[in-house]
Amino acid sequence: MRSEIIQFQKYCNSLVSYSRRKTREVNIGGVPLGGDNPIRIQSMTTIDTMDTKGSVDQTIRMVDAGCEYVRITAPSIKEAQNLQEIKKELKTRGYTVPLIADIHFTPNAAELAARIVEKVRVNPGNYADKKKFQNIEYTDAAYQAELVRIRKKFSPLVAICKEYGTAMRIGTNHGSLSDRIMSRYGDTPIGMVESALEFVRICEDLDYYDIVLSMKASNPQVMIQAYRLLVQKLDEEGLQPYPLHLGVTEAGDGEDGRIKSSVGIGTLLEDGLGDTIRVSLTEEPEAEVPVAQMLADRYVNRKGTAIPDFDHYPINPFEYNKRVTHEVENIGGTNVPRVVADLSRKEKITPATLFAFGYHYSVPLDKWTITDMACDYLFVRDKAVDFEIPGTLSVICNYGQWLKVRNNDRTYPVMDAVTYLKGGEQSPQLNFIQISLKDLTSEFVLKVKKDSTAVLIIEADNDHGMAEMRRLIAGLMSDDCAVPVIIKRTYSDLSLDKLQLYAATDMGGLLIDGLGDGVYIKAENCGPDKRINETAFTILQATRTRISKTEYISCPSCGRTLFDLQETTAMIRSRTFHLKGVKIGIMGCIVNGPGEMADADYGYVGSGPGKITLYRGKEVVKRNVPSDKAVDELIALIREDGKWVEIESVNIN
Repeated sequence: MRSEIIQFQKYCNSLVSYSRRKTREVNIGGVPLGGDNPIRIQSMTTIDTMDTKGSVDQTIRMVDAGCEYVRITAPSIKEAQNLQEIKKELKTRGYTVPLIADIHFTPNAAELAARIVEKVRVNPGNYADKKKFQNIEYTDAAYQAELVRIRKKFSPLVAICKEYGTAMRIGTNHGSLSDRIMSRYGDTPIGMVESALEFVRICEDLDYYDIVLSMKASNPQVMIQAYRLLVQKLDEEGLQPYPLHLGVTEAGDGEDGRIKSSVGIGTLLEDGLGDTIRVSLTEEPEAEVPVAQMLADRYVNRKGTAIPDFDHYPINPFEYNKRVTHEVENIGGTNVPRVVADLSRKEKITPATLFAFGYHYSVPLDKWTITDMACDYLFVRDKAVDFEIPGTLSVICNYGQWLKVRNNDRTYPVMDAVTYLKGGEQSPQLNFIQISLKDLTSEFVLKVKKDSTAVLIIEADNDHGMAEMRRLIAGLMSDDCAVPVIIKRTYSDLSLDKLQLYAATDMGGLLIDGLGDGVYIKAENCGPDKRINETAFTILQATRTRISKTEYISCPSCGRTLFDLQETTAMIRSRTFHLKGVKIGIMGCIVNGPGEMADADYGYVGSGPGKITLYRGKEVVKRNVPSDKAVDELIALIREDGKWVEIESVNIN
């Protein structure tokens, strides 16, 4: 086995079989985490921590929904003190769920909370540092002096946690890396990892090991790379294999938030990483719990059929590098990933059928209107398409049917590997070959790598399907075969929620690593065609591989939130949903806002009761805007930058 496998496989037990990483067990109030324990589910309250009754009522709703740990913000001493009252009232009402105090900026609040609750969460980016977005040149000696300062500030909390048996989550947020880390490592996954490891090294030096780690970001690609690097670095340095808390922060609401979270969390779960999950949605916290549970349940009895191991692993899991493929029509090369829609079960295909797939036909005008989520290809099996299709659309049919209609414009065959190897008449422009890993013989690879018309549709009939398809694509790469690949997944009899979570995991994990030139969801009895088609586009958006709509980086509410996040997010979305490619950050407070919004074009951040600060990227544009005028001011800012489009001018062909 070559050294590349040894280097790149350090972040998980196996790239071809499901094997959960064995972590150190950490006891959290009698509910142990890591080790051989199940993947735990948690969430966070959104009520003001000083509202004891409201916090208790919400905590109970979360626990009744299946939450195993409950996190509560403690931004100052008074909130930390009130955790005792919340805990007491919960006990009176028969609830003993472990509580986690969420700390930012205030070591004294952490030190008090650690004496009361079962776990404290500290953010290494702002526990001992203040963020001013300054770039500072450090000598090695000066940097070491900073580490001594951090140790002095952090050590008292470690001592208290040891004394009281309190666990600790050292939780890095991509959006709140300190100026010191940013100056030395930049805005990178390795900077996130180093931010946490500085604190871990102090803990281990003080013989404290009840630690959980997290690497959260609003960009799933950054989040995944950071967790992988974290595991590798823990092993390299001989540090303990601490449990991992998984989450995509500021994921948003609705299906966007669910799919984005699933891309990040599910990709890591596929490789056996993760001991507890929090799905961050801009919704009530109890709504997060069933989503997290559906993700975790998939791995309770995960086995899968055997997958051949690698001779060579050509994919760097710590960086995004799109697989190089040649272009066939509009697939592969520098094209965005294409979307194939499945119409194979339709009895008859008419112009009205295409409405669900992003194409709206007006009979009076004899004109197609094409939406931003209009699919690129229709698989019709052996059905006739006897009307003129839009110019952006193509048809795929079975090989036998194609022989009958091969003179139709933009109509292409799909065949299996056996048919392809037999030869026979083929399209001079584009031929789809549907294969699985077993079809990747030397004979097949030799032929297809020379075929400038071939595009593969890959699929896997395997519980551990993502790994099998990754193995297939890696095999093509090792053989220098640049044929484009469409990722196909088949599902049946699932709720729409499950379909979205599963597809986001199965396809998103490959796209995150730069693998795949298109997606094809074949779903039977899993929801309306329109929603399934939109799911494909939302997965591409979440993986940043094809942008088809406005992106909202929206945090979940918590006790620090200075306005109604759900209502405000809905209001901003209702007025800006048509701004394709624009990223808007909606943050309840200043804790992670500016940092997480480094990835956004515009930011809307609570800065005080009834007051909003507006950002252009990292730059403050307007402070203390009254909340009743802030959305209009945000839109004025977008107009000023020339990025505003009137709704009536959007999506017309």
